[in-house]
Amino acid sequence: MTTVCLTGQHSDHDVYAAQCPCRAMLDLLANKWSALAIGALEDGPQRFGRLQRHLQGVSPKVLTQTLRRLEESGLVDRTVYPAVPPHVEYSLTELGRSAAVPLGMLRSWVEDNIDNAARAGASAASCVGENTAQA
Repeated sequence: MTTVCLTGQHSDHDVYAAQCPCRAMLDLLANKWSALAIGALEDGPQRFGRLQRHLQGVSPKVLTQTLRRLEESGLVDRTVYPAVPPHVEYSLTELGRSAAVPLGMLRSWVEDNIDNAARAGASAASCVGENTAQA
């Protein structure tokens, strides 16, 4: 599906086109840490430490990189409050809240279907094993 580019940078948007800037946004949103960070921020602004605790398994370096990319893309706001030490909060922008909707549906779909996918994968693996044994 293509749409006309409102920025005038090119004639239309098409994520299937190699040079379309849509690819960078798709890459960002398809990243698991981006999708999870956006989901974690749906409940409101959060400090870095709380986000890191919520996103079990993410390193400080990767979370920092993810939040910077989300901020650069206009999906997350970073607010620094004058204090010692500095108090920094991250929150979703309007654009980030709009991205949270389909990402939330994707996260729900994964949680609802992971067992089915695991069974299908085990079934497919057993079929491969049977075919190998018969050969």
